[in-house]
Amino acid sequence: MAGKGILMLSREELRRVSLIRKVLEGEIRQREGAELLDLSDRQVRRIARRMEEEGDEGVIHRSRGQPSHGCVQRW
Repeated sequence: MAGKGILMLSREELRRVSLIRKVLEGEIRQREGAELLDLSDRQVRRIARRMEEEGDEGVIHRSRGQPSHGCVQRW
């Protein structure tokens, strides 16, 4: 994995990664994964597609590390 940095994931994200991998490998069905993650079938399908494209980083929320809208400084 040359050129890859360390990926910091929360416990919930680690759980997501392992269950979505099982869905992608055909060990469990998409619907089962959705029930275990308390997500819709559509959300599991979307996350699985992102994981296929981006790897484990696909489970990380896109707004991680961004300041909230409430932190905007006004002059």
